[in-house]
Amino acid sequence: MRREFKLPDVGEGLTEAEIVRWHVRPGDEVKVNQIVVEIETAKSIVELPIPWDGVVAGVLVEEGRTVDVGTPIVAVDTGGEAGGADQGPAGQGLADQGRADQGPADQGLKALADDMVPKPPEEGAAEPGAHGSPAPKEERQAVLVGYGVKTGASKRRPRKRPAEPIPAAQVANPARVEVPGPAPTARPAEPVGPPPVVAAVGRGRVAVLAKPPVRKLAKDLGVDLATLTGTGPQGSITRDDVHAAAQGGLQAAPEPVRQAEPQRREERVPVKGVRKMTAQAMVASAFTAPHVTEFLQVDVTETMEAVRRLRALPDFAEVKVSPLLLVCRALLTGVRRYPMINSSWDEAAQEIVVKHYVNLGIAAATPRGLVVPNIKDAHALPLPELARQLGALAETARAGRTQPAEMAGGTITITNVGVFGVDAGTPILNPGESAILAFGQVRDMPWVVDGELAVRKVTTLALGFDHRIVDGELGSMFLRDVGAMLEDPLRMLAWG
Repeated sequence: MRREFKLPDVGEGLTEAEIVRWHVRPGDEVKVNQIVVEIETAKSIVELPIPWDGVVAGVLVEEGRTVDVGTPIVAVDTGGEAGGADQGPAGQGLADQGRADQGPADQGLKALADDMVPKPPEEGAAEPGAHGSPAPKEERQAVLVGYGVKTGASKRRPRKRPAEPIPAAQVANPARVEVPGPAPTARPAEPVGPPPVVAAVGRGRVAVLAKPPVRKLAKDLGVDLATLTGTGPQGSITRDDVHAAAQGGLQAAPEPVRQAEPQRREERVPVKGVRKMTAQAMVASAFTAPHVTEFLQVDVTETMEAVRRLRALPDFAEVKVSPLLLVCRALLTGVRRYPMINSSWDEAAQEIVVKHYVNLGIAAATPRGLVVPNIKDAHALPLPELARQLGALAETARAGRTQPAEMAGGTITITNVGVFGVDAGTPILNPGESAILAFGQVRDMPWVVDGELAVRKVTTLALGFDHRIVDGELGSMFLRDVGAMLEDPLRMLAWG
């Protein structure tokens, strides 16, 4: 029985997601709850498990594509065995849906329905792996479209009669790409055997050995394959060759063969996934809540000494202790003293919702954009557990594994711009919150202590708040008290 797994709504009414990476290929056996694919929603990277046991019959959506919730993304044969006849063209033909001429792919689908072995390709059929045509009659595993045919464990023996030609569609070696030159001529028949890396064909034409993924990589990076010297099997061009050429590491071919590439002066980056959601949220926040930002320079010499002493305690032996930990504790103590700072504006009800719990958000920069996961009920955590939660949050965010639930329900946020060597900024509120604290870098500065000039550890705090909820007096008192606790950490005990 063949079933199609549809893209689910992973939470909070998301309508689409991008396929980031497949963990399975056609022909692979899967078990219930096995992770088969990673998707990027508007909020984070999510791993999806398969709900059935079976064999992957086909991958229906390629990596990099964005599809709507409810779209079938993978087909699973829940009644067949691995290595059946539905492993080959089925998955490849499915990935080529939408093409007008799907002859070989349609044959693969028919073979899947009839439980038959696909017929050999007709004369003039496409190369194996490109349009779903069958592979040579060996034990094989089907693979994604464009990646060629992967044979069994045994290696193909070299042919003993190189003079006997075979159809180009049955060659499992890297495909030949002809780069047109100024004066093309008819191409004579070539004998079977290892071709040269760059072989002249007629006048002004060059044959190049490169697999389809390598050709696509070269096209994306703007590298002319005809200018490269391959280092792969039989002189084929590999991914490393293309990357090295893109970085200027390989010597180009002689001038008559090289094709001039125009210099790229602009680059367009699609706005999608986490970055798209972040942009929408920041625009909504900036043009909905009237922002105010206040700044305060603080002598944190005593805080830095407290951090050093905490690191030596057995309770913190297995966790990371940084100045951010004590900034979090100072903010949590300040929220207890001034609850209105930890609230939200309900436009529909025309009410201010004061929250007597703190889901502490920590802004984190990731390769896919800004995310703000939060520590649930941070106000109730002892200091060692708060340190552990901070470490786990940072590690998950760096790995791109932050889940939507971990970013939902935040009440107040800290953004640590100091890790980038920045003193201060004017942070934008996380939507639905009334305050955000920016923590700048800690550096040595001249400071007046007891009437004398001294070198001290100094940082800058910047508090952004929603002026509909937090007026200047409340914002100033909250920022003043947070600064006072960082100047003298004992105040956290006295006020906590």
